Amino acid sequence: MLDRYHGHILGVSAADGRRVVVGRWLRSPHGRFADVMTEDAHGHRTLLAPTRSVADEVAATYVFDEVVVTPVRVTCDAAARRWHVDAGPLGATVTLGGPTPLGRLLAALPRPLARSRLFATAADPVARLVLPGVRTVGSAGAGRREWYAASGQHHVVALDATWGGVPCGDLLPHVLPVRFGFSSVPGRPTVTAVRTTIAVAP
Repeated sequence: MLDRYHGHILGVSAADGRRVVVGRWLRSPHGRFADVMTEDAHGHRTLLAPTRSVADEVAATYVFDEVVVTPVRVTCDAAARRWHVDAGPLGATVTLGGPTPLGRLLAALPRPLARSRLFATAADPVARLVLPGVRTVGSAGAGRREWYAASGQHHVVALDATWGGVPCGDLLPHVLPVRFGFSSVPGRPTVTAVRTTIAVAP
């Protein structure tokens, strides 16, 4: 069985060493939702998920030290090019810039091709070479196989985030590696339009 998630993945790091990965899913087996994976400077990995069913699904695919079920809201201000994230202990405002060079390349491809598992498989050796730590296909938890097929990407140019009410500091120009699954996020702060496909064992 194949589960498909259509949406965006945001990846950033703050000056205090916290990495934040936000999934904003417009279509999925769970409907429309958002979730947050975060790793602090000490390596503690936390999942913030809006429902128990989403938490169980994500935790079956990725690895965390702590799972928190809490409302997760991501609102987008298209005019200001900002995302506002409110998820339990995390509050963040993220400002987007223009497309990355990779984003321009992806936007030029036919969308059905860019979103296909075939393209994700073919792109994996290139992603390993030019985007250290990034994989577009691999083995996930519980014997699952996962494909990331990107169709666009934009820079993140500013971050204002707090964790438990404590400021996380400025946006870092690079994203520290994360250890949730077989792939990290791109090494620069970005938002990527993506279709994630997960092959789930019957």
